[in-house]
Amino acid sequence: MQDFIFDLFNQYFSKELAVLLTAAFPIVELRAAIPLAMALGMSAGKAFVLGIVGNLIPIAPLLLLLQPVSEFLTRHFKIFARFFDWLHRRTLRRSDKVERYGSLGLVIFTAVPLPTTGAWTACVAAILFQIPFRKAFPAITLGVLIAGLVMTLISSGVF
Repeated sequence: MQDFIFDLFNQYFSKELAVLLTAAFPIVELRAAIPLAMALGMSAGKAFVLGIVGNLIPIAPLLLLLQPVSEFLTRHFKIFARFFDWLHRRTLRRSDKVERYGSLGLVIFTAVPLPTTGAWTACVAAILFQIPFRKAFPAITLGVLIAGLVMTLISSGVF
């Protein structure tokens, strides 16, 4: 299966684009992108940079557009109302630090390289807790940098 995925990436994407897309994708984000980059033979430095850049790409659009898009979709489509209710409940369960510490909580929440913590979920938490863009974006960016460093060190065998 792993060979099939690598062949698929190699056939349709450059290795760099595959890492950028993986890092930008929700749930897996740079937690999968950095190990993928190193498995594809990239240096730790290149894996770190591509993972960070890819993970940062969706942050500004999410922070600026998620609220109005979710409101529009939930008003017009019942299935989206259920999805966004689920997403909000899930995010609230996992974001007690964000509620308690605000933008510093976003840094901590994003920096912990565990499943369901990351830039995408931090953007949802920022919207739910009404953290303004000017505070949320730098906090999530710092969290992404810390998570990227941790994942690079783990993938390099330092930890």
